[in-house]
Amino acid sequence: MAEAADIPAWIALFLGLYSLAAAAGEFRAPGGWAAMLLDFERSPASRFLTGMFCISLGAAIYLVTPWRPEDWLSIAVSVIGGICAAEGLLILAAGDRFLMLARRLIMAAPGFWAGFSALFGIGAILVALSRL
Repeated sequence: MAEAADIPAWIALFLGLYSLAAAAGEFRAPGGWAAMLLDFERSPASRFLTGMFCISLGAAIYLVTPWRPEDWLSIAVSVIGGICAAEGLLILAAGDRFLMLARRLIMAAPGFWAGFSALFGIGAILVALSRL
């Protein structure tokens, strides 16, 4: 089991791996993210399940991350968990509009968002590995 001091690093590692894999998938088959968001817009059941998943995952990240004001990674991971939970609430409350906006942003600059995801993933992995 991970030590409490290592929890933010482990979460950052897995968030980085997720982000890097998602970017690789989008680079490999461009347009996948926009198509996925279009499917979510059309399916209330998918929006509901996605919203519940985001709330659950965000709450879990937020609640298991020890709050240490002197540790910037602990603060950053807690903020990411809170944002993820808030995103889930937004998807449940106004998912069609939120996902339409997200799809438009992704379609406006698909390479930028995939590149940002890859850079975030690499950065999160490097930070996590420096702590573990």
